[in-house]
Amino acid sequence: MDIERIHTPVMLERTLELLAPALERDGAVYVDATLGMGGHSRAVLERFPNAIAIGLDRDTDAIGIARERLSAFGDRARFVHTVYDGIAEAVRGEGFDEVDAILFDLGVSSLQLDRAERGFAYAKDAPLDMRMDSTRGRTAADVIAEYSEEDLRRIFRDYGEEKLASRYARAIVRARADAPITRSGRLVEVLHDATPAAVQRAGHPAKRVFQALRIEVNEELSVLERALPAALDLVAVGGRIVVLSYQSLEDRLVKRVLAAASTSTAPAGLPMELPEHRPQFRLLVRGAELASESEQAENPRAKPVRLRAAERVRRPS
Repeated sequence: MDIERIHTPVMLERTLELLAPALERDGAVYVDATLGMGGHSRAVLERFPNAIAIGLDRDTDAIGIARERLSAFGDRARFVHTVYDGIAEAVRGEGFDEVDAILFDLGVSSLQLDRAERGFAYAKDAPLDMRMDSTRGRTAADVIAEYSEEDLRRIFRDYGEEKLASRYARAIVRARADAPITRSGRLVEVLHDATPAAVQRAGHPAKRVFQALRIEVNEELSVLERALPAALDLVAVGGRIVVLSYQSLEDRLVKRVLAAASTSTAPAGLPMELPEHRPQFRLLVRGAELASESEQAENPRAKPVRLRAAERVRRPS
C-alpha cells in the first residue's frame, strides 16, 4: 500500500494556519484526536520543531502505520489506543493537565475505506464489519441480523437521513429471513432491489445506509458528544481547537458545542456582564469553512468537509 498516495490530509494548510499561534509556543502540546495514518501529526511535528504530538486512535492498524511514519520524531510523537472520548485520560496519561492545540478529523479514514476486508465501502464486496476498532464490539452484520425492523428504520432515518428508511428496513428483515446478510455485496443487492428506478438514478442506494450502519456500529455521535466538551476543558488559554466534519449530523453537533462555549452565559437583561459569564472561547472562522475548489478537485474526500475552529480566551471559572 502506497500510504503517501492514498493519504492526503484534508485542509492541511488551513488547519496548520489556524493552529500555528498555539503551536509556536516552546513545548506546545498538540493532540491529534483522530490520528489515522498520521498525516496531520507529521506536518505539525515537521513545521513546529518544539511541539509534542499525542495521537489517539481506536484503530490499531492506523496506530501501527502512524507509529512507523512518525518514528523519526522520537518521543515527540506519542500514541494512545483509545476512542477520542477518552481524550482527557489519554492526555493525563502522558503527563499533561492541559494542551495547546487539538484536532478532530472526523469520519471514516482512507485506511478503513481502502481495505476492502474492513467492510466500510459499499462498492467493494467484503464481510460486513465496519468497526473502527476491529478488536472489539459488534459488527454491521450483527446490527443487520439482530436489530428489529423499527430499530433499523430508526438508524437509517436518524444517522443516514435516508428517505427510504422504512422501505429498506422492511426489505432487509424480509431478506434475512431467507439467509443471513453477512457481506456488503449482498446488502447492496437487497437495497438495490428495494429502490425505485427513479431514485437509483439520483445516486447509489447504499450510500446513506452504509453511513448509518457505520455510525451505529462505532457509536460515533454519542462518542463525539462526550469528546468535544472533554477536549474544550483541556485547552489552555490561547490554545486552539479545529474540527473537520464530513456529514451534517457531526457538523451540527460541533456547531452547537462551539457556539455554546463562545456565548455569554449572562442572564438576559443583566445590566453588566460579570467575569464568570464571559465566553471561554472565541470562534476563529465565520460559520463553517469549506475546502477550496482546487483541493476538492485534488482530493475527493475534501468535498463534503466543514471546518470549525475556536480559541480559548479565559480560564474556566
